[in-house]
Amino acid sequence: MEKPKPLTQAGKALALVAVVLLVCVPFLVIVSTSLASTDEVVANGGWVLWPTEPSLDAYRDILDGGIVTHALGVSAGVTVVGTLLSLACTVTLAYALSRPGVFGGRPVLLLVLFAFLFPPGMIPSFLLVKELGLLDSYASLVLPVLVNVFNLVVLRGFFQGIPEELYEAARLDGAGDWRVLLSVVLPLSKAALAVVGLFYAVAYWNSWFYASLYLESDHWPLQQVLRTYVIAGSGLTDATTGEGTVTAPQTVQMAVLVTATVPILLVYPFLQKYFTKGVLTGAIKS
Repeated sequence: MEKPKPLTQAGKALALVAVVLLVCVPFLVIVSTSLASTDEVVANGGWVLWPTEPSLDAYRDILDGGIVTHALGVSAGVTVVGTLLSLACTVTLAYALSRPGVFGGRPVLLLVLFAFLFPPGMIPSFLLVKELGLLDSYASLVLPVLVNVFNLVVLRGFFQGIPEELYEAARLDGAGDWRVLLSVVLPLSKAALAVVGLFYAVAYWNSWFYASLYLESDHWPLQQVLRTYVIAGSGLTDATTGEGTVTAPQTVQMAVLVTATVPILLVYPFLQKYFTKGVLTGAIKS
């Protein structure tokens, strides 16, 4: 409990600075490379730490009505719609499972946990999506992952942590289940809802695997396009013009990477304060 020694404080400061540099320097290189000219990128061996003449040409190329613009709209739509639907389903199911004496609550909870411990494989999931007629449909990116068990358990524990007296007072005032949920539970659960909503939004935004299984290339979201540009290193065909592109230069690759990272990154500062409260409080009971 004694005050840390100056040497200890200096060591902690150095460790913190090192961690910050490990996180910030690669991101700075990515942004700088996306803003640099092609000649400067080639002259520096493929990476630029600080561009001498910043240019937005790479961003103009990828956002000029091509496949990246379409993929950005797909990712945004899937993220918004999927997050809202997942939140609605998770909240209602978590509330039902958090109430004692609900008919069939225990078997349903065990069934949910069983599905979490023994998830279906890739081939059964694909066959199910195919039989439901969801192939090449944006619904295939949402419906198979509509409810996440971890998020369900967090919300259920949070709802169980609300004082029982509040539920009883609402019942005495004549409120039904929907009224209790909307007027009592949800206003008290903003922290947990913000955290769970962010978890869902990040998962939908970063999803690319299901898109590669279920969607044709002209319906790809941004993360699958990013994978094709950066990892696979292959060119893309514009879905609107049909014109092909050769392997993307480094500036275009980094511009796509920044475009795919920044939108969801901007959400974190507004929800950071809810992280500890939402997750830890929701994990008290299960």
